Amino acid sequence: MTDKTPPHAFDPKPILDLIAAIEADLQRLRGLVEEQIEKFDPANPHNKTPEGKLTEEGVECCYRMFDEGKSRYSVAQQMKISFAAATHRFNSWRKLGGKKRTRALLG
Repeated sequence: MTDKTPPHAFDPKPILDLIAAIEADLQRLRGLVEEQIEKFDPANPHNKTPEGKLTEEGVECCYRMFDEGKSRYSVAQQMKISFAAATHRFNSWRKLGGKKRTRALLG
């Protein structure tokens, strides 16, 4: 009688190593893509309408600053909006889930 492994048995280690390598590559790719998405500029003129109100991009910029832990005062200064406007955006950001909210893409 020979001591062979059954034909349906296989060594899972090479497959698990391949999966780990693919996951590492995907994480690296995710980092590169997120780095592009993360770039935003509070002073970008596209953040405000000609009337001085925030555009969708401006609102998202405020939200991302709150995501980073910036204060309402800091957001107000950098976005050149009133503290009351920053407080309004902060409350909206919290209602949307805060850091867990779905981020909008910036153009």
